[in-house]
Amino acid sequence: METALLAAISMGRDLLQKNIERPSLAKQSRESEHNPDKRDSTIAGFHQDEDGHWVAELSCGHTQHLRHQPPWQSRPWVLDPAQRIEKIGQPFDCGWCAQGSVSDNLGD
Repeated sequence: METALLAAISMGRDLLQKNIERPSLAKQSRESEHNPDKRDSTIAGFHQDEDGHWVAELSCGHTQHLRHQPPWQSRPWVLDPAQRIEKIGQPFDCGWCAQGSVSDNLGD
């Protein structure tokens, strides 16, 4: 009985406290989007992540991991510096851009 009484008192105290809710993400302007002009993306450069995997830096502002892990992912060219350099400037279909802009996915 004591436990139930203490629980009821605690619940009543919680109801008296004002609950301040923070707003969720606001809809941003298109200027803050990656690739606002919708041009096709190209490979702008490469870097390695903390695990040593190669990451393509795309002209749209996004990045894409490019792993060579046969038989699942076969990209032997990422292991060769000369072949990576040849890919710079080449078109690359960005999966993030294909999903649409962040603003389209947020409410007004």
